Amino acid sequence: MTTVPRLSLGLPVYNGEEYLAESLDALLGQTYEDFELIISDNASTDGTDEICRRYAEKDSRIRYVRQPKNVGATPNHNFVFDVSRTELFKWVSHDDLYARDLLKRCVEALDERPDVILAHCDQAIIDGDGRIVQPLQYTLDTASRHAPDRFRSILFEPGGDDFYGVIRADVLRRVKPLDSYHHADRTYSAEMAMHGPFHQVPELLYFRRDHPGRAERANPTIRSRCANLDPRRANRLRNPTVRLLGEYVYGFADLIRRAPISAADKRECFGHLGAWLTNRARSGHGERVEDRAPTASDVATVNEIVAGREGRLA
Repeated sequence: MTTVPRLSLGLPVYNGEEYLAESLDALLGQTYEDFELIISDNASTDGTDEICRRYAEKDSRIRYVRQPKNVGATPNHNFVFDVSRTELFKWVSHDDLYARDLLKRCVEALDERPDVILAHCDQAIIDGDGRIVQPLQYTLDTASRHAPDRFRSILFEPGGDDFYGVIRADVLRRVKPLDSYHHADRTYSAEMAMHGPFHQVPELLYFRRDHPGRAERANPTIRSRCANLDPRRANRLRNPTVRLLGEYVYGFADLIRRAPISAADKRECFGHLGAWLTNRARSGHGERVEDRAPTASDVATVNEIVAGREGRLA
């Protein structure tokens, strides 16, 4: 009889040969060992396939899947969660590094706090050689017991990488799957926060690698980033930039409407969203079209939703 592990690690990857082995070593060397590692290779054209197969032969905890074609980063991220089967889940990246106790500390935090739905650790930015170049402070109020406070913090505070925390899988199954519009990972984290508080383990255990090939650097515009998430977003007629931005705004409004919180808390969240939109619209003048903030028309979309009318995107 097969024993189901407690935690699934989902690793979507495309052409990650440069740092993949180093990341796999860090994950497989964790002091917490009760996990499966699901690798989904998005039809890589470099040596990723060879590396993954070599590691899968050595460690039975690895499940390796190679997609027949590049489906985009977002469907690949959703895939590794969809095929998971465990109580806890964590997305991991092919180019980041993980201290040996990262999983242990996060799982311990979730065991000690049944009310917490996500646990993460302090982090730092490292360069291509693994040297720390910038420790990061976590300033978000996601530990608050009040859902509107958690929502407001994710809206207004910079930073935070909660998407890569250890998450209770039953919560992930209740939220809308990750989308591919501008900053969709941020609305995804905000929706998770509607289900309960997060916990930040105050230990530097997670290291995000910054290098020229990282998705954010390799795709500098809104359109190129969204097309990397889903190739269908490259179509300018079906997905003009205004839609990629509008869906971002609508994503926040929609998650508030679906959130398992009181009507009073929803009104408070809509108030925070309106204030954020007003602030963003005022500060966005003079930016490139590809990188601009939501405009007054986006504010009107949310005002319609707040007023009870159906907000729809073109």
